[in-house]
Amino acid sequence: MGHSKISFFAESITFSLRQKKHLRLWITETIKAEGKHPGELNFIFCSDDYLLSINQQYLNHNTYTDIVTFDNSTDKSKIEGDIFISVERIRENAVSFKVSVKDELHRVIIHGILHLLGYKDKTPKSKEQMTEKEDFYLALRDF
Repeated sequence: MGHSKISFFAESITFSLRQKKHLRLWITETIKAEGKHPGELNFIFCSDDYLLSINQQYLNHNTYTDIVTFDNSTDKSKIEGDIFISVERIRENAVSFKVSVKDELHRVIIHGILHLLGYKDKTPKSKEQMTEKEDFYLALRDF
């Protein structure tokens, strides 16, 4: 069903992502479980300041954040997008939430995917559903 291309990049930081093959498979399985297919997905790992400038430039938000997701989907059955993730923010949040950096990173990755799948997190109810979905897919990881 079409071709899927899940790519990982580092922008303005030195960052080497581990277990790329496992991540691609897990992301693909998550998307398929939600009844869609992965198209072109780009994960861009960057610094706080880089993500802040993206936030200001495109969304007029003057805040630091862990993730910004741009939906590039044109076909209803396929999800495509660019997902920017601040590695600094992930590391700080992992400490605050008392979780491993790996788990926090994976949660944020799947959070971006869930946004592209149409899940929202603006209201307490939708936020709760989003967290449930994150927990569900995180529990399915085998790496």
